[in-house]
Amino acid sequence: MEDHAIIQLYWDRNEQAITETSAKYGHYCTSIAMHILHDHEDAEECVNDTYLNTWNAIPPHRPTLLSTFLGKIVRNLSFNRYKAKHSRKRGGYEMALILDELSEIVSDRESVEDQVSRNELIGEINAFLSALSVEKRYLFIRRYWYADPVADIAKNCGKSQNAVSVELNRLRSKLRSHLTERGYDL
Repeated sequence: MEDHAIIQLYWDRNEQAITETSAKYGHYCTSIAMHILHDHEDAEECVNDTYLNTWNAIPPHRPTLLSTFLGKIVRNLSFNRYKAKHSRKRGGYEMALILDELSEIVSDRESVEDQVSRNELIGEINAFLSALSVEKRYLFIRRYWYADPVADIAKNCGKSQNAVSVELNRLRSKLRSHLTERGYDL
């Protein structure tokens, strides 16, 4: 079923929308949750919560890209669950490494001032990503959006893990420079 038809089912408050969403995007959502959580039960709960949140969000929202809309929801739910489970200790999961890699660039601040400038920061990050080559953008997004392990990214790109790690390090440095030049205090 096409995305516009699935979205219309949500707008019509037809429960078939969840069945169709699950059939088309269930594996995609589970994959995102599993990369973050590494626990099938937790991932399954996040995916189910994604369907509930989608049901509650459409309407009033009418997403342009349903896959991106679902991906953002499941990703945020998975990060929240990860943080809740690991708030007292740091586990050996891939997510701890990913959060450490990005912690120097993006801190977890929730002040009013930071919320006001969030849209500007998002615009700067999008501008940075738009200026990258397709290959570099792929590496960055697979690692920091989809939380793919470096080994999986390397295998998909036909590169060594070391080469991917070095490139990700360079990309983080370039992003830091990009944001610093635009007045962001990192």
